[in-house]
Amino acid sequence: MNGILAISKPQGITSSKFIAQLQHIFTDSPVFAKQLADIRGSKMQAIQETSGKKASRRQMRKHTKVKMGHGGTLDPLATGVLVVGVGNGTKKLQNYLSGTVKTYEAEALFGASTTSGDVEGEVLTKNASSHITKQDLEKIPEKFIGHLKQTPPIFAALKMDGKPLYEYARQNLPLPRPIEPREVQIYDLKIEDDSLTKDHDYEFIKSTEVEGDDGEITIEEALSKNPTLNDNKLYFSKEYAEKQGNAEESFEIEKPKPSDGSEKVENYKAPLLHFTASVSSGTYIRSLISDIGKAVQSSAYMVKLIRLQQAEWELEKNVFKLEDFTERDPEVWGPVLKQVFDKGEAEKEYKEKKAKQEEEEEEDGETSKKRTIDQVE
Repeated sequence: MNGILAISKPQGITSSKFIAQLQHIFTDSPVFAKQLADIRGSKMQAIQETSGKKASRRQMRKHTKVKMGHGGTLDPLATGVLVVGVGNGTKKLQNYLSGTVKTYEAEALFGASTTSGDVEGEVLTKNASSHITKQDLEKIPEKFIGHLKQTPPIFAALKMDGKPLYEYARQNLPLPRPIEPREVQIYDLKIEDDSLTKDHDYEFIKSTEVEGDDGEITIEEALSKNPTLNDNKLYFSKEYAEKQGNAEESFEIEKPKPSDGSEKVENYKAPLLHFTASVSSGTYIRSLISDIGKAVQSSAYMVKLIRLQQAEWELEKNVFKLEDFTERDPEVWGPVLKQVFDKGEAEKEYKEKKAKQEEEEEEDGETSKKRTIDQVE
């Protein structure tokens, strides 16, 4: 069997390790036994024909696993829709790696920024958040919906001149040149009603101490004067900039307000930011969270991320869970999986046929138009 499916990735595991778990289940199941046997047989024959020798056990081990890949990674912290290609279905994954719309639900806390943009990083800055109002958040969607330039987090897995961006910041060095912003699109952004609530279970992140010239200091103190971290621009959407009469999409805004020390209170709860967003491929949700924090003169870091949908795959609708394969017999999930693969192939053929038909109709229209012009002349 070959095709595309989607499965819900749990929290706390990388996408590649999760795929390896699924691959192990499929490989050991009778559902793929004949397919793997055929692959092994073909490979053994090919090796024998080219080398004149029988295939070694090591060579055969390479061809005893179900071929698998994914159509867009999710961080260990994130959960939700992970598109998976099986067998020849891996060839179709490129369609999901670029050009698809993804919908996320995110939760963040106002009042701090971190090295990774999420709760797993170290604190970079702490800022006031008590001044943020519902009215401030109501203005956020119009500022970001549309075509947007987005600067990847400095602590993303990016390098400049062969050196990780993270190292420049940790060594208090300016970047050789600005981080190049990428073009993304925010199709929809909804700030949820419970934003700014403090009735949640998230602990506010604590500062990490490092060795400084005068003893132990916090990371934010060590990085507070780093030009790389202080010179980054805030971009609003092209559409919003045009409405404001701005030629540039980068905006000069008031600096984040310094912390008032309220986070030092025992059992402190920071105000929540909760939103859902539909975005283009390549959009950094952590960067969007960080930018929303800056837009309200504060800072913010992500504590939860769920990918609700990617293209046609939607959580709680047509997405498998790992338990569907571990807690049910292959005789049960095998036919269901085949049905999903067959439906995907049928939809693909329908879309290709429809696209071809529309193309032919457009060509016929152009030909008819040309004939009419010729007749007039």
